Amino acid sequence: MSQKILDIENLTVSFDGFKALNHLNFSLNTGELRVIIGPNGAGKTTFLDIITGKTKPTEGRVLFKGRNLRSHSEHEIAQMGVGRKFQTPRVYLNLTPRENLELACNRKKDVFSSLFKPVPSAERRTVSGLLQTIGLTHKSDLSANLLSHGEKQWLEIGMLVAQAPDLLLVDEPVAGLTDEETEKTGELLLSLAESHSVIVIEHDMEFVRQIAQGTVTVLHQGSVLCEGAFDQVQKDPRVIEVYLGQEAGHEEEMILS
Repeated sequence: MSQKILDIENLTVSFDGFKALNHLNFSLNTGELRVIIGPNGAGKTTFLDIITGKTKPTEGRVLFKGRNLRSHSEHEIAQMGVGRKFQTPRVYLNLTPRENLELACNRKKDVFSSLFKPVPSAERRTVSGLLQTIGLTHKSDLSANLLSHGEKQWLEIGMLVAQAPDLLLVDEPVAGLTDEETEKTGELLLSLAESHSVIVIEHDMEFVRQIAQGTVTVLHQGSVLCEGAFDQVQKDPRVIEVYLGQEAGHEEEMILS
């Protein structure tokens, strides 16, 4: 049995009486890629906020590699090995992909030292490997503001990986991407899952089908509604009902297909 990298136990988060998360239980194995889906308002963003320390639980606890995260700040949790990719790319648009990755490899650097001081050979090799992984070697020395939306997403994922996290949290990585970019993003995440534990929040069911090689978790009203393989989850009447607001039928099932 795989060791758990993440355990969430009986977690509740209340905002002025509204329970964004409601007695939620969740666990993730080391080395697992888990996709989390759910309708708007299901608690997906709050779920990530809790893991990263942006929000603290009202009840329950989050254990990362066996350590309770409640007393730790966002910065401390990041240093412990949790990396988060937000929906909108956060890259330095006035720098090149190479310079963005050099900054990410050594967070003690500032922009000035990245631009004007020699980069150690080991760091150059790391950056070159990351550029190859994210498919941006041919655009490594262009200004990042010239990249497509998808390429900026890949660059930010590369910057996240450069910080060597054990757990990657990726929030809706294919929103606004072309079909080709979406497919390449899926391939990138699957390759990263070979050496990282990964949680992906997503709405695009075709993309979920591409990357969900194991368990898919469905959130609804702040709790886990069901878990299982993608084919199993998409046919579950409860999932169809919460997505479409009506009883399951053949037509509704096709919409989730």
